[in-house]
Amino acid sequence: MPTMASFSLHSPPSHLHYHHAASFPRHFTVAFKTSYFGPKLHQKPLRISLRNRAMAAPTEPAVTTSTHTFDVVIIGAGIIGLTVARQFLVGSDLSVAVVDKAAPCSGATGAGQGYLWMVHRTPGSDTWGLTLRSHQLWKMFAESVREQGLDPLEVLGWKNTGSLLVGRTREQSMKLEKQVNRLREAGLRAECLSSHDLPLKEPALDVGEDGGAAFLPDDCQLDAHRTVAFILKGNREFGSKGRYAEFFHDPVTGLLRSNGHGKVEAVQTSKNTLYCKKGVIVAAGCWSGSLMHDLLRGSDIVLDLPVKPRKGHLLVLENFSPFSLNHGLMEAGYVDHLPKTVDLKNYASGMADQDQNLSVSMTATMDAVGNLLLGSSRQFAGFGTDMDESTVNHIWMRAGEFFPKLKALSLGDLPKDRHVRVGLRPYMPDGKPVIGPVPALMNVFIAAGHEGGGLSMALGTAEMVADMVLGRPELIDSTAFAVQGRFSC
Repeated sequence: MPTMASFSLHSPPSHLHYHHAASFPRHFTVAFKTSYFGPKLHQKPLRISLRNRAMAAPTEPAVTTSTHTFDVVIIGAGIIGLTVARQFLVGSDLSVAVVDKAAPCSGATGAGQGYLWMVHRTPGSDTWGLTLRSHQLWKMFAESVREQGLDPLEVLGWKNTGSLLVGRTREQSMKLEKQVNRLREAGLRAECLSSHDLPLKEPALDVGEDGGAAFLPDDCQLDAHRTVAFILKGNREFGSKGRYAEFFHDPVTGLLRSNGHGKVEAVQTSKNTLYCKKGVIVAAGCWSGSLMHDLLRGSDIVLDLPVKPRKGHLLVLENFSPFSLNHGLMEAGYVDHLPKTVDLKNYASGMADQDQNLSVSMTATMDAVGNLLLGSSRQFAGFGTDMDESTVNHIWMRAGEFFPKLKALSLGDLPKDRHVRVGLRPYMPDGKPVIGPVPALMNVFIAAGHEGGGLSMALGTAEMVADMVLGRPELIDSTAFAVQGRFSC
């Protein structure tokens, strides 16, 4: 084993005991400072030397850690991390470990609405090719489920609903006409619907005389929880072959790096040391920036990854019967709150975010079991995920502007039939995810910052990351998502 150097190994003293002293690097520093993946610990750094002598007995009760070796270690068990794992498992012979501080699908993935829509995307934008490729792969994935004799609706919550991007003013209707033309020129099936056409598609929807919609019949939706469960089941089938393992509820605490070159040899968790032969993938959603900052603290590497949490609420009305929806719906104003292009080299946190306050735009879908899902809110409020009743009321009132039957109902009369999902979208100020290697760490790759498009871009991202690690030609140009030249590094 090569001599190792560890940087910012944020681990409590009780985790410093191994089965064999030889498994330690000869010199390493443990800085007890992070609160990212666990409780805040002591601030005093500890330097340990193992030069020709036994390690001193720890002053606190020792917890034995286990050592494992994999080709790839993935940090994060959301939809990005799990689909990246799946891509390696089905597309190569590499072994994979997935690590998460909590359970799978417990972050933004589990709180989302599940739509796979192109209707609000901009052809020719930096994210267009990746999103389009992902949608193609999702449809292939659903078809593969069907070919196994399974029902995609039952297994994935898959619905070929089509989507409607709706406007309520003449100005919005004109913009929607232009959007339809752009989507058609990009090769998608799209059509304009007037306010007189819409009742035939969605009887419960009211956009007024001047309103209209862009309609994409090929857009789809799925249930994130069902889909993640199915992907996990498939990944676990490789466990019996020694190619897959999960380390959930096991916070990452550090990285072990070789001397002499920028290669990470292992990922340290609170319970395990996971050696990696090929690469480490950081797919920790909105925590990815904090994680990298903590893990690189004390090293000579500077990486300013400005991904930050953008809180969202989603109102779920169970077994909703007053009306049904035939399609997924989104108001045209939704796109006004998407990130705008900014120069990240000159970006300062708190300076370039256009809207720090609460914004609410109508989105509406009906899932596979008849629940009505209403969204959506956006707000920069740190990492807290407490439900805000006033935000839920804003969502309800906004939805009532489009669905008059909701105005006849009182949200207060539905306490037993509703619940609220709260999640943190991984927001990037330039509106593009980060996908690529960290230049100073030759085998560490980041896949994060998809904001509300993680599900939509997941399979394309997984394919892209796997191609990078395996040295395969890229199907989609990843230049716009690269770390190098985009941040301080």
